Amino acid sequence: MIVKRPVLKWWEKIYLPTILDGLITTFKHLFKKRVTVQYPEEKWVPPPKFRGAPVLLTGLDGREKCTSCKLCMFICPPQAIRIVAGETEHPIEKYPKEFYIDFGLCIFCGYCEEVCPCEAIWLKHKYEMADFDRTNLIFDKEKLLEMGREEPYLKGKEKPLKKG
Repeated sequence: MIVKRPVLKWWEKIYLPTILDGLITTFKHLFKKRVTVQYPEEKWVPPPKFRGAPVLLTGLDGREKCTSCKLCMFICPPQAIRIVAGETEHPIEKYPKEFYIDFGLCIFCGYCEEVCPCEAIWLKHKYEMADFDRTNLIFDKEKLLEMGREEPYLKGKEKPLKKG
């Protein structure tokens, strides 16, 4: 296959219009106002559709909603969720005896939230998950339920970012 190169005109050969166009773009962006977040003092306010850390929720009666159907475990692409089912005193009802999410593997895709039939797993606006030890990123059922009981992320202390 032979590729024909376009024939450049004399002003295109000296690259001056392209350089001037790049300089004009640079000067346009030079005087625009930027928003810098002073991170630990000011928190970033995530947009409404932000997918943060998955947590476990409880019902209004205080019981955990998860019925240990394991759909979230099967749909998870990196296999970050592990569930061991247990039985309650009711013969047809199950609950998760063990429920672990490895946030070192989790890609925050939201499949677990979408597939859950009882809306027991939810993606909150929590994004500060860094740690130096990988074993601290494996959260058990108690920690996930505690994160689900926390107040919403915006507690009034954080300042929303202004656009412009």
